[in-house]
Amino acid sequence: METFFNGPVRPVGNYRAQLGESPVWCHQSQSLLWVDIVQHRLLRYWPAREVIEQRLLATLFSAALLTERREQFLLVSDQGILLYHWDDHQAQPTKLCPYPRDAAGTRPNEAAIAPDGSLWFSTMDINESAPLGGWYRFAPGDTRPVKMAGAMTIPNTLAWHEDRVWFADSAERLFFSASGRGILPQEMRRHPADDMTPDGSALSREGELITARFGHGCLSRYRIRQGALTLAEHMPLPVIQPSCCAFGGPDGATLYITSARKQLTDPGELDGALLQVATGTSGAPTYRFRFD
Repeated sequence: METFFNGPVRPVGNYRAQLGESPVWCHQSQSLLWVDIVQHRLLRYWPAREVIEQRLLATLFSAALLTERREQFLLVSDQGILLYHWDDHQAQPTKLCPYPRDAAGTRPNEAAIAPDGSLWFSTMDINESAPLGGWYRFAPGDTRPVKMAGAMTIPNTLAWHEDRVWFADSAERLFFSASGRGILPQEMRRHPADDMTPDGSALSREGELITARFGHGCLSRYRIRQGALTLAEHMPLPVIQPSCCAFGGPDGATLYITSARKQLTDPGELDGALLQVATGTSGAPTYRFRFD
């Protein structure tokens, strides 16, 4: 069978997240950022030194994303969109905009920077059971997030390919695609997720969507061709709840995978770990938030 991994899947360090999420590779610094949502931690892995740094923050946040300013990162938090200065971590993050007014009963979830430099992020029901969530866009010059779509329960995955944006609802076990300029309900197409929960994803340079299957202990590789999503393979992992993945490393060919141990009554040694594995490809471009 055709395979994607070029070596064994290995853990990175000893940190075990309750809910590891949103890995993103910073090419400028050659480091990986990710978050532990439940424990309010911002984490950063420096492969050259094999060191993981931890920052404990006072607010719940679901992602730390790159900006065009070196060592300044967007935090998508339940207080709004914040600007965090890594080198001045004692200072309070700067609030760029508040949390959406119409998002009561939710917390932030998936987030990514779009090709045009705007921030897209989702909200989800705190109890993970009702369609209270939605998708929002925050662009330079905005004072508040602009809502693009609602009636989602656990919105996940964000990837832009072939002039379309790809996303998912984990609770519905469905992928969706829409015009890459926004998410309009009349333009949304549904794509089956093979009866497994889709969580976060990474996009390869060939236009393959690598998706974490939360609760199913694997990644799934899909090909995106002319608006269609076709399953290529499932790839087993040594964790039960993989949550997201991102390409990184000096050549962009290492896949980093976050995982969770929340709600596991008997978690294994690696559940909650950050994992890494060599691949035969590299990731699509990672975009940075633009301030103007």
